[in-house]
Amino acid sequence: MATRTLRALFFDVDDTLFDTTAFATLAREKAVDAMRSRGLRAARTEALAAMNDVVAEFGSNDDRHFDRMLMRLPRVATEGCNRDLLVVAAVIAYHDTKWEQLRIRAEAEELLRDLARTDLRLGVISAGLARKQMEKILRLGLDRFVDHRLIFITDQVGIAKRNPLLYRRAVEAAGVEAPEAMHVGDHAAHDVEPAAAAGLRTVWHHGTGRHAGTPPKVAPDHEISDFVELRGILKEHYAVGV
Repeated sequence: MATRTLRALFFDVDDTLFDTTAFATLAREKAVDAMRSRGLRAARTEALAAMNDVVAEFGSNDDRHFDRMLMRLPRVATEGCNRDLLVVAAVIAYHDTKWEQLRIRAEAEELLRDLARTDLRLGVISAGLARKQMEKILRLGLDRFVDHRLIFITDQVGIAKRNPLLYRRAVEAAGVEAPEAMHVGDHAAHDVEPAAAAGLRTVWHHGTGRHAGTPPKVAPDHEISDFVELRGILKEHYAVGV
């Protein structure tokens, strides 16, 4: 089999290198438990349902999730409570879960460590608020492996992830041709389709995240369910020594 040239490799973060969906679910549960332990009179399922509705309506980057959740619950749920105390308890529980749970997938960390020893340019292309995503990059330790000049976060560069221009900018910054670059991500419309439109090689990571069941409209170059499979693809198709 003829090998292909690969000079740059970009990774999505959420639900690709890190199981964001599982983390967010656990963190919200811990936050609700913290509020209930301090007097919130609402069933766990009721409070979580309200929380999930808030996230769905206002987005994951809204900074008033817990305030909005309390507003949606029946008035009796917060009678006799200090609402600010409940919210801060929830915030602390959420962030404590970050310290405990933010871990890169083990096989992904091993692969990144090996890739960092090669001549490949390694980068990140991620959607979200700049400092929120940078916190994830630092907590996950990704900054140890990727070129800091090749970190592209939508809020920081002003280009949505579904726009192929974002991927063209990343390729230009890496100093390579589009077919010499690859992007690995879980979201069909935000990772695979725009990267393919920009001319990059694409890897669809259909793991356990919330987008796992939605295949891309454009066939990716490769599909994986874990990073052991990606290691094999890099060796077999691109002669990357990992």
